[in-house]
Amino acid sequence: MDFIKRITNWYFSKKMLPYWVILLADAAIVFGSAVFTYWIFNHSEITYENHVSVFLTSALFALLSWIGASCFRTYHGVLRYSSFVDLLRLVYANTVSMVLALGVTLFFWWLKVDILSAFTLTQIVVAFVFATMGMWAMRILVKIIFDVANSDSKAERALIYGALTGGIGLAKNIRTSYPDRFELRGFISHEKRIKNMKLLGVKVYNLEDDFAEIIKKERIQAVLVTPKRENEFRNNQKLQDILITGGCKIYMVHDAERASIKDGSISEDNVQLKEVSVEDLLPRQEIRVDMKSVSEQLAGKRVLITGSAGSIGSEIVRQVAASNPASLMLIDQAETPQHDIRLMMARDFPDVPCETVVASIDRRTRMEHVFSSFRPDIVFHAAAYKHVPMMEDNPSEAVLNNINGTKIIADLSVKYGAKKFVMISTDKAVNPTNVMGCSKRICEIYVQSLDRKLKMEALPKRKEYTQFVTTRFGNVLGSNGSVIPLFREQIKRGGPVTVTDERIVRFFMLIPEACKLVLEAGTKGNGGEIFVFDMGKPVKIADLAKRMIALSGAKNVEIKYTGLRDGEKLYEEVLNELEGTKPTFHEKIRIAQVREYDYDEVNKAIEDLVETAKLYDNMETVRKMKQIVPEYKSNNSIYEQLDNEPEAK
Repeated sequence: MDFIKRITNWYFSKKMLPYWVILLADAAIVFGSAVFTYWIFNHSEITYENHVSVFLTSALFALLSWIGASCFRTYHGVLRYSSFVDLLRLVYANTVSMVLALGVTLFFWWLKVDILSAFTLTQIVVAFVFATMGMWAMRILVKIIFDVANSDSKAERALIYGALTGGIGLAKNIRTSYPDRFELRGFISHEKRIKNMKLLGVKVYNLEDDFAEIIKKERIQAVLVTPKRENEFRNNQKLQDILITGGCKIYMVHDAERASIKDGSISEDNVQLKEVSVEDLLPRQEIRVDMKSVSEQLAGKRVLITGSAGSIGSEIVRQVAASNPASLMLIDQAETPQHDIRLMMARDFPDVPCETVVASIDRRTRMEHVFSSFRPDIVFHAAAYKHVPMMEDNPSEAVLNNINGTKIIADLSVKYGAKKFVMISTDKAVNPTNVMGCSKRICEIYVQSLDRKLKMEALPKRKEYTQFVTTRFGNVLGSNGSVIPLFREQIKRGGPVTVTDERIVRFFMLIPEACKLVLEAGTKGNGGEIFVFDMGKPVKIADLAKRMIALSGAKNVEIKYTGLRDGEKLYEEVLNELEGTKPTFHEKIRIAQVREYDYDEVNKAIEDLVETAKLYDNMETVRKMKQIVPEYKSNNSIYEQLDNEPEAK
């Protein structure tokens, strides 16, 4: 047995056999089939008596088979990967060879050359039928030996989610992979018409089947999701829970290949699979963005991006850089992450002129120098302090960085002739319950009132002005300091996983998708709008924690409920009670209809607020914020006492 295994390992360690070896093997099969056919028809005695003629004629047929093989190149395939197409080519090749053999035989009969005319026409047809079957058998046998010799006991027993929609191609892909990674045990299909049927020799299950029992009975270890069924699978929370509880790993296509599948540059049966993380399983609908028109508007423009080293800012940098801008100016006060962005630009976009600046946006003199030298066409303003508990403890810094920094960048955009200013806001700005959310709402108010003032001044004179656009959305998956990386680190340490409240829910969106919507809204907006993104279905954070623990395979990791943090809501909103929305150019983007503010009043109030913040009197700073945003009601915070004061109402 060891000898056989060594032989098979030696053979299959070669990339492929030389073509002449396959050609000789096929010719030998034709020769043997011809001799065997003559023996069947004429018995041993006659075969022996005419053995010279039989052997010479059979050898002639073998030579003629090379012509058919050459026509259809049957010797160029790798035997261990033979497919139905390869077997079909053998039929075509042997049909050509058989017709030649019949013609040559008739010619020799006419010449009365008996030594090369041992076979009847029927025997010739039967001989080539046997030869075709023999060639099929050789290839199938090699394939079987290869599968057996290279079968891996460590291969995971897998089901494929999606049968007729990409499932067959995926199944062929995993069956031809080496070494074996998965052992296919069945398909999961939403189509009842193929329930309990067999595809590629394995059973087709329906979504209504008892998968808890199937996993246990078939010892299923993994489920592979076909690209065309990913969204459907993400929204099937019930099946996901059964699979995760049953200890199944879940695999999907690599993010890098998903776009390639959509544009047809790679096929579904040639994909690479990765084990999913919890963010891959969150229910969401596919977001389609017209990146071509966005790129056309960004191409050849000077683009300035603040907060370029952050989660959102860095992704905006990548997407803008891919649109062939004239140059980029990147601003962030975090030195090490900004250095990483600098290296990324040099590596991935060496042809895009790019300058990286380490500075805080609330340093007016520094920002003035940057704007006067760069003179951007478009500004994407993503810089902000965003952590709710940190800003509850440091409201003056929230005012100086978020509000005053935004005012400085906005004013300089007007002064130096930027065509568009796009501000990244947050759903926490809606009916704010914390300092951070209120600071972002004040930023929204300022840029909207500034846009309204500029528009009123410019329209009668029909001159261009800086258009201010605001985009408002919720949490993004995997951002710096967000809940998913925190949970992952807590699970790695063995727990506990801390959740503030069992009832708390949040909206989530992928960073690339959020940034694409930002770019589309920003480039297509006309100024003055607050664009609200459809964030999909809310996710219960406690369920998210449970799912991450289950997916990790960690044992005995507890969930600890710590209570709401200062200023935290149980749920976030994208609109307040007084706001409605209007549709836009994209089904996932709507325009919030909000109250309009007078610029002079807003500007004076913000200047007073900034001067107060410079004194670092937290209570007085928050009091002035509540005067600007009356709907700001503190939650679980020391600033709740201010909500009962007459001036805060």
